[in-house]
Amino acid sequence: MSEFAKLGAVVLGISPDSAAAQKKFEEKQKLGVALLSDEDNAVCSAYGCYGEKSMYGRKFLGNTRSTYLIDPKGKVAKVWSPVRLDSHAEQVLETLADLAG
Repeated sequence: MSEFAKLGAVVLGISPDSAAAQKKFEEKQKLGVALLSDEDNAVCSAYGCYGEKSMYGRKFLGNTRSTYLIDPKGKVAKVWSPVRLDSHAEQVLETLADLAG
């Protein structure tokens, strides 16, 4: 995470889990990333990463793993959705570095 901090980025995670569950997960995994609770899915719905999904022919509501790079003015500069975990952090760092100039 220090590479992100060097570029002035703040990394946050958000999910519909409760704040207590988030804290327990953060401590157990020693993430070093602040986790935010969105129990009513208001934030995820606003960003378009919550909605109908399908797995094995079954439809259900859920979150799509997504990354939003928000610039210093509060505008969404880039979206990765769904996130592919292999090399994802490197892709975000590269884009962040390009934006930083």
